[in-house]
Amino acid sequence: MRAAVAEITERIRTRSAPTRRAYLERVERLIARPRGSDRLGCANVAHAFAALPAADKLRVVAERAPHLAVVTAYNDMLSAHQPYESFPAVLRDEARRQGATLQVAGGVPAMCDGVTQGTPGMELSLFSRDTIAMATAVALTHDVFDGALLLGVCDKIVPGLLIGALHFGHLPCVFVPAGPMSSGLSNSEKARVRELAAQGLVGRDQLLEAESAAYHGPGTCTFYGTANSNQMLLEAMGLHVPGSAFVHPHAALREALTREAVRTLLGITARTPRFAPIGRLVDERCIVNAMVALLATGGSTNHLIHWVAVARAAGIVIDWTDFADLSAAVPLLARVYPNGSADVNQFQAAGGPGFVLRELLDAGCLHPDVTTVAEGGLAAYGRVPALDGDALRWQPLPAASGDETIVRPAARPFSPTGGLKLLVGNLGRAVIKTSAVPDDRHVVEAPARVFASQEAMQAAFKAGELERDVVVVVRFQGPAANGMPELHKLMPPLAVLQGKGFRVALVTDGRMSGASGKVPAAIHVTPEALHGGPLAKLRDGDRVRVDAVAGTLEALVDAAEWAARTPATIDAAQADDHAHGLGRELFAGMRRLVTSAEQGACTWLPA
Repeated sequence: MRAAVAEITERIRTRSAPTRRAYLERVERLIARPRGSDRLGCANVAHAFAALPAADKLRVVAERAPHLAVVTAYNDMLSAHQPYESFPAVLRDEARRQGATLQVAGGVPAMCDGVTQGTPGMELSLFSRDTIAMATAVALTHDVFDGALLLGVCDKIVPGLLIGALHFGHLPCVFVPAGPMSSGLSNSEKARVRELAAQGLVGRDQLLEAESAAYHGPGTCTFYGTANSNQMLLEAMGLHVPGSAFVHPHAALREALTREAVRTLLGITARTPRFAPIGRLVDERCIVNAMVALLATGGSTNHLIHWVAVARAAGIVIDWTDFADLSAAVPLLARVYPNGSADVNQFQAAGGPGFVLRELLDAGCLHPDVTTVAEGGLAAYGRVPALDGDALRWQPLPAASGDETIVRPAARPFSPTGGLKLLVGNLGRAVIKTSAVPDDRHVVEAPARVFASQEAMQAAFKAGELERDVVVVVRFQGPAANGMPELHKLMPPLAVLQGKGFRVALVTDGRMSGASGKVPAAIHVTPEALHGGPLAKLRDGDRVRVDAVAGTLEALVDAAEWAARTPATIDAAQADDHAHGLGRELFAGMRRLVTSAEQGACTWLPA
């Protein structure tokens, strides 16, 4: 192990000791109970299995066969989740072939951020994660299961399912991915057309044609955003069937991997030698492995929020300093859009997660001695699945990368450090994703232009008011203010300004899409402006320095003047607008309870 990775892991373990111990004690008490159909009352059991065929009832009650739950995020709104429509029948069939039984325990909501970007619906996006966690709990609280198969891919869905599952830490769990859509219009060409549209140089018809050519079929969007980062992290945590992340939904291999998920889960249930409940499996080493995989691939900044919450669900306490310190010790091994030009299908063809994990293991950046759902530990995730006739086999990857412009060995990384920096200064704490930003843009100092919404910024851009060096500040976008929406629609105008040669940067207490790229963006600023954070003190014209080299975020204002300033407050009409319409009233309690971004933006932690 690299000394820095081992030291950071030990720091996390020490910090988390009281909460982790309490969590594991709860898990062990639940493990010690009799199985569900033996423990529950007769009426409870009868209700649970009323709709099962007679043969399944016999198996689960009389023969005490393993009984598996499916929690599914299927809907037709997400291209990534549309393939899940057929999965329960496949999983049920495989369970029966293996002498087990299976029920769909429940469904969870799943929002497509691509649909809701720039709309009021995006203000529900972050909170949908904890809603999904609660829906997972509702499904699993039927409490008759020996294990769970979790069907989800996209942004908040995987973290929500994982948080929910960790609250049932006595159950073995396997995540079942559905795979990416085939490659369409390249991500770089799509971004180019968006920039033209932002300048009014192409119309709606041309923009829609480009977007439809990029997003054109079932499967996950092909850029390396939050959804595909989820898949990378689940591989690194050993919660997938190895190598299953980036296989197309309609490939023959996909059904074989889906069936293998059932066999894998049955191999780790309580009556097997490899019993691996998720609460034991997801320990400090497992969390650090996920963090390392994120940093080594330039993954989504959203996971600096989501994985803090995931860790906390297992009684483990991490923060942005841990991410930043790991980033300084971990090489960048992948360049996938927006950190490069390749999409995830090209990433997979070049070696994909298996190549990256093998290289990180060999370089001492990952904990090899972890429990995984598959036999063979984390080393098994450095191989790739293939069909040999009807049989599923795993093969070693070639020693060399399939394309060193996409993925490289640890001995020749794209960068000796990961793709993330922590920024600290008189404007608070923030994070910046440096892996996609040109080196000459890692430091930007310019006058601030302060906005309270992305719509106001877009209007100023269209009016020609931002044709200069500028640090665009968009505040009152934090979790408590309006649910911390992704501000992805800021990127095309900012990219246009940067393309004209201006030195521009974004500073916000909101989020960016995992697809955001080349413009330097100090995001997730904490404390948020609504709570009197320093962003609320900024005024138009203040010079702001975003320095990803030194790791600072500063308003270059006289200290005495800065201390004397009264923070601005959110406009009453804007606050009212955030609180009403399109379901936002229903999430008022979450806005009141939510923790800071660095604490995972959790709505379920005790006060």
